Amino acid sequence: MTENKFSKYLLYALGEIVLVVIGILVALYINNQSDMRKERIRELSYLQNIKTDLRLNIAEMDKYLDIRSSNIESAKRILEHFDGKPVDDYSAFNQLGVGIYNWQKFYMTNNTFQELVNSGNLAIISNTQIKNRLLDIESLYIKMKSEEDHYRFDTEKLIYEPLYGMMDLDPMVQNFTFRVSKGQAGKNTVLDKQYFDEYFKSTRLKNGFVMTILELDTMNGQMRELKAQSEQLIADIDAEMAEDAR
Repeated sequence: MTENKFSKYLLYALGEIVLVVIGILVALYINNQSDMRKERIRELSYLQNIKTDLRLNIAEMDKYLDIRSSNIESAKRILEHFDGKPVDDYSAFNQLGVGIYNWQKFYMTNNTFQELVNSGNLAIISNTQIKNRLLDIESLYIKMKSEEDHYRFDTEKLIYEPLYGMMDLDPMVQNFTFRVSKGQAGKNTVLDKQYFDEYFKSTRLKNGFVMTILELDTMNGQMRELKAQSEQLIADIDAEMAEDAR
């Protein structure tokens, strides 16, 4: 080949190489963009599921806040009778304590968060504020569960044990069941001053209702904070999803 033809072939070959490299880079870019979009779709799906969990939790927290606030008021009224206020209706008085005796733990719906953690996908949440608030909510929930365990211990020692040891609970249960079922179940047992005589002499039982007020109020405060954090997280997620839709 002459020098002129060699130069032309060299330029042609270099051009082909450049085109191949550009093609590869474009393909890699398109593939990367496709992967990023798929990852974003997964992230948005997780965020939507987190919102669903949060809304379920908020509805459940509202119920627990109402019930526990009612139990606090019941405990306050019970303590008035420990301090000497006469009982006019012992069946009605019996009902005041039932909600306290039958208190329940709150369980948060956090399936999506647990899936993110257990699968190692928490890093898929790109918004640092959302991720941090998720972790803060989980931390607050753990703190609240610890307080519930504390209350359970006090309830067992200060309310359940005295009741089980000094009273025949059957008339109390039968009377309550009869009243709430409007006579369809239970028995209209007689509850009078004599039945509750030992009840009002128990310092441990009185202390149990004192702790009920203190600890349920603490748990309500924690739950209100948990609810506020959950509502703010929903707002953060809405803002993140709205940004993606633009």
